[in-house]
Amino acid sequence: MRTKSHARLNRQFDRLQRRVPEFAAGWLERVRRPEARWVRIPLGILLVLGGIFSFLPVLGIWMLPLGLLLLALDLVFLQGPVNHAIVRGTRKWSTWQRARRDKKARTSN
Repeated sequence: MRTKSHARLNRQFDRLQRRVPEFAAGWLERVRRPEARWVRIPLGILLVLGGIFSFLPVLGIWMLPLGLLLLALDLVFLQGPVNHAIVRGTRKWSTWQRARRDKKARTSN
């Protein structure tokens, strides 16, 4: 059964796939397949743990949202919060970029 939040999450993944390099988009496409569930869940858990330990070398905070995204594909209770965080983060990012661009335009005049 597909829910509204699952469909929204898939749209977010589609948008992400269009923005990342070709090799990453292909990898993401394979991981999103239903039969890849047994790879996706452990990978998501490892990425979340890596994000928690981002103070260590090699690991980074970027791992946390990616792990949550992957886990949200299979764990229904994560879909709503992850969708909300993506939409909210995208809006904040757009607002920040717009403000930065406007500030740069004002200072160059």
